[in-house]
This record gives sequence, structure tokens and C-alpha cells, in this order.
Amino acid sequence: MGNRLDYLQKAVHTIYNTIGDIVRISGVYQTPSWGFSGDDFYNACILINTFYTSSEVLDKLLEIESSLGRNRTDTEGYEARTIDLDIIFSSEGILKTEKLTIPHPSMQKRKFVLKPLMEIAGDEIHPILNQTVKELLAETSDTSEVIQSSNKIINPKQAYSLYTFQYLTIEGNIGAGKTSLANLIAQEYNAKLVLERFADNPFLPKFYQDMERYAFPLEMSFLADRYQRLQDDIGQFDLFKDFVVSDYDVFKSLIFARVTLQEDEYMLYKKVFDIMYRDLPKPGLYVYLYQNTERLLENIKKRGRDYEQKIPAEYLNKLNKGYLQFIKSQSHFNVRIIDISDKDFITNRKDYIWILNQLNI
Repeated sequence: MGNRLDYLQKAVHTIYNTIGDIVRISGVYQTPSWGFSGDDFYNACILINTFYTSSEVLDKLLEIESSLGRNRTDTEGYEARTIDLDIIFSSEGILKTEKLTIPHPSMQKRKFVLKPLMEIAGDEIHPILNQTVKELLAETSDTSEVIQSSNKIINPKQAYSLYTFQYLTIEGNIGAGKTSLANLIAQEYNAKLVLERFADNPFLPKFYQDMERYAFPLEMSFLADRYQRLQDDIGQFDLFKDFVVSDYDVFKSLIFARVTLQEDEYMLYKKVFDIMYRDLPKPGLYVYLYQNTERLLENIKKRGRDYEQKIPAEYLNKLNKGYLQFIKSQSHFNVRIIDISDKDFITNRKDYIWILNQLNI
């Protein structure tokens, strides 16, 4: 019913915003109405990555249908509708509940499903019939005509021009979520990912036990590792062709050192830092994820690293101030400070999309 392509586009856009990353989109196929006499249908298939279960996805799809004017009735048989969203396959495999059956029980009998599905998942094996989608299409009893339309559905993530930054650095205090966000963006945008190797530092657990004693060897070892890591990893990429996402910038070494070191130690440290920093590539966009100290402590407790559990709130406060002072002093940096104290982009897709919008300003 109505503007068929517009309804498909709106549905895909809302799925991206609320359910997960749109990995692939098939072409749009025009087919005769099924089960009743009416106007031709438009059909398409998409592949999504999501952290929601199939049952949770179904609930969200029904909400999207309703928001787009779909009025499900108790009448038997088929009828025209604005939008109809179905789950065909899931990585959960075979699923049967009161509301949901996966794989979709009629998919092998529907050419209007198999044709677009073959375009994005032709080699996917039906877990019950043990045949690929390609084989199911070749053997289906459905003889209806399926015509590929010249119309196309646009992937909503094309609206976020993160590639233009070439080298994106996501920074933040301990427990702010920088690594989680870097992983999400790298996965969705097929970026090269550079992560800090904090777990390999032998001084880190000792530092949290005795900060004054182990501050200098800790900061020097971190500086050496960050410098070498960025030289090796960033050096192998072509920043004019590759999109690189990192969960740290080497400048964090200076921020932490300013907080943890004695004045004479810091002056020595800064001399070494300045020599190293000249040679390193600078990010096209520097993102600072800000979370208040109370939320940081909650996150640190939740992720359960033993050596972090005794981090004092005062230390986190000093780091936040250090980062903000550094950002203010770097007028040549392209910086976004994003306050995510009331956001949870790991479990709430809308919060993640909100962050993407902040990056895209």
C-alpha cells in the first residue's frame, strides 16, 4: 500500500537505528500479490548484525510495522499492508516459540523471498532442509514472476561520513567505554582497528598497589609501547586509503604522567615524549568520551578486573581534568567531547546512533 519504496526505506532506516548494523541489502524485487488479488508487492532482504536475540528483534520489528501504519487484523488470509517484516534466518539456528519460528516455515515456497535472499546469502544452508538458498530457489515449486526493480534501498550508515576522518581516535578515562566504541565502529565501517595492549604491562597491577613507587616505570613502559605500537600499526596503513580507528592516542601518556609523576620525573618524561611525538601521525578526529566519576566507578566494578577495583575516585577526577585541560590546549586538534554519562551504547542501539550523530556534526 502507498509508496512502497518509501516504506521499505523507512523500515530499513529504523532497523538500523534501533536493532543493528545493516551489513547487506538486496535489490528490490517486484512480484504479484500473494494469496489475494491486489497491486504488486515490493520485496527485499537485508542482513543485520545485532546483539538482540531473535525474539527481541521480532518485538522490535512489530513496533516498526506499527509505526509505519501496519494494522495487523485477526482476519484469515492475506491482505494489502504498508510493510511486512519477517525473520528468515538467524544465527541462533532453529527456533520455535509461540510467536516465532526460524527458519521461516514457508521461505522455501516463496520465490519473492528466495530471489532477494540469494543475492545476499546464496550459500547459506537451511538448517532443517540442508540445502543452500541457491538450491532452494532452483527447486522451488513457486513459478510466479519476480522482476528486479531499478529502485534501490540506501544503507542508512552512508549518512555517517566517518571515512572522511581517515584516522579516528577514541579516548576517555578508565572505564569510559573507548575500546567498546572503537570495536563497534570498526566492525560496522570495516575499519582497521588499533587497540591498546594495557593487559600486557607488568607494572600496572603493581601501580594500583603502590602508585608513588611504580608511577615512573609504568608511564615510561606505556609510552614506549604506545609509540612502538602506533609506529608499527599505523605505519602499515595508507591513511589516504584506509580508515583507521584507535582506542587511544599517545598523548594520553603525557596526561597520565602529569597526574601520576613527581615534578622532576615529569620534566624528564616530557623531554622523551616530545622527541617521540613529532614522528607520529595525528588523528583526523580526536573523540573524548566523558563519563562522570560515579559512572566510571560503576563500569570499573562491572568489568571486574581485580587490579582496578581499588582505583580511588580522586585519581579518576584528576584524569578527567587532565584530559579536558589537554584538549583545551590543542587548538589545532579536531576534537569532539561527548558526554555519555547517561548513555549505554552497548545495550541500547539508539544511544550508539546518538554518538554517531555527535561525530557527524
